[in-house]
Amino acid sequence: MLLQKLIQGKKTNICRKTFGNSILLTPNRSAGIIFAGMKFLIAGLGNIGNEYDSTRHNIGFEVADMLVLKHGGTYTLDRHAFVSEVKWKGRTFIVIKPTTYMNLSGKAVKFWMDKEKIAIENILVVMDDLALPLGTLRLRGSGSDAGHNGLKNIQSTLMTDKYPRLRFGIGNDFAKGRQVDFVLGKWKTDEVPAVKDTLVRSVEAIECFATQGIARAMNIYNK
Repeated sequence: MLLQKLIQGKKTNICRKTFGNSILLTPNRSAGIIFAGMKFLIAGLGNIGNEYDSTRHNIGFEVADMLVLKHGGTYTLDRHAFVSEVKWKGRTFIVIKPTTYMNLSGKAVKFWMDKEKIAIENILVVMDDLALPLGTLRLRGSGSDAGHNGLKNIQSTLMTDKYPRLRFGIGNDFAKGRQVDFVLGKWKTDEVPAVKDTLVRSVEAIECFATQGIARAMNIYNK
């Protein structure tokens, strides 16, 4: 219900406003622009189980849920993940929520990359980030795992750190020695408005990544 209200109440797509309604098509991937008709793997990271629902560490699941709901998809339980396939503007999104738990996220990502024959530059891993303030997004085409266990396992499984990822800032408002409690804790009441807004922008960033390329999406959403 919350996701439906957010989607209904937020019609503006920043990428569409900025670049118009046309879709740019070019083989020049270095410019950050891509072909229509492509397939993407969107992997929202989190942990399965009721005790992890709506926690900061599961924000990747929530971004995946909003993307699927916005485009009328549903999940099925399949190999290593809950999986949904949705289509938008000539793109196909294979959206997964791994059931392997965070520390083995790479197992699900690798399996669905191979099964769907998706190039590594067309995957996007979405996860929480303690180093970013709440309300901040960071889209990158590669980079270190920065201590995130999900990214660490994906990098080990894929044997490269050169894959796109979208970091969702959760802040670091916790006392010394309480990091685990903070990450696995639920949002405070005064944080909820920023979480809602950033969820919407996260989905828009994913759409922009798929239609306009990572360079343009980074220019718009890395603020």
